[in-house]
Amino acid sequence: MRLPLLFFLALLVGTSSCVSYRELVNFEDIRAQQEQVEDIDNALELRIQPRDLLRIQVLSVDPEAAAPFNDAAGGSSGGGGLGQANNQNLQLLTGYLVDEDGFIDIPLLGRIEAAGQTVESLQFLIRGRLEKYLVDPVVNVRYLNFKVTVLGEVVQPGVIPLPNSRVTVLEAIGLAGDLTDYADRTSVLVVREQDGRRSYKRLNFQNDEVFSSDYYYLKQNDVIYVNPIRARTATVSDPAQRFVTYLAPVLSVATLIIALTRN
Repeated sequence: MRLPLLFFLALLVGTSSCVSYRELVNFEDIRAQQEQVEDIDNALELRIQPRDLLRIQVLSVDPEAAAPFNDAAGGSSGGGGLGQANNQNLQLLTGYLVDEDGFIDIPLLGRIEAAGQTVESLQFLIRGRLEKYLVDPVVNVRYLNFKVTVLGEVVQPGVIPLPNSRVTVLEAIGLAGDLTDYADRTSVLVVREQDGRRSYKRLNFQNDEVFSSDYYYLKQNDVIYVNPIRARTATVSDPAQRFVTYLAPVLSVATLIIALTRN
């Protein structure tokens, strides 16, 4: 009688803290057929916002003429620009900060309205103003402080700086080490602040609607929070449940040993 009883207790304890297969699977309910091609309708065209920090690199056939524009932003002489700096902290201190009114100040060019523009449109605007000073100027604009924050049930939560301004919520979670076994894949919250307003959206990673969401492509300073499932809540809030979680494998091993010795 002891062997069946021990086996039953081990099975009961082990299953009491288990996470089901369905809770661990992403995109199980995807309806798209294999090799089906879909148009991307929700790709974001990022707009520059106040408090963004920009790298502006100016190049020209005459490097000496371009040097003052780059030196003003902390770049090297000879048209290297901010991209030549090896120290990222130095770049953050010397980039062009978009002020609260949405403008940046560039020597000789004066105040330029950056907020509301894309990186490409700002490059075009600056290049047009530089043509009176430089021959065939080339302008590169990049974000220096593009980042997102990933919190909750991920392996490595924290603030993630991103060199690429086109990033998806899946890529951000991948950079955070992926979801843990206790992540609620049906409730991934994205918090977004834009134009003085804050918005919230919950994404369900178990169906394909996430791919068509306006929050699939992230914007600068988005915050992602992954909810825990109930199994995680139980282990945190109930000390007895934590004890049961640790006891389960011990009982399983003990049961196996008893079974082998009986034979």
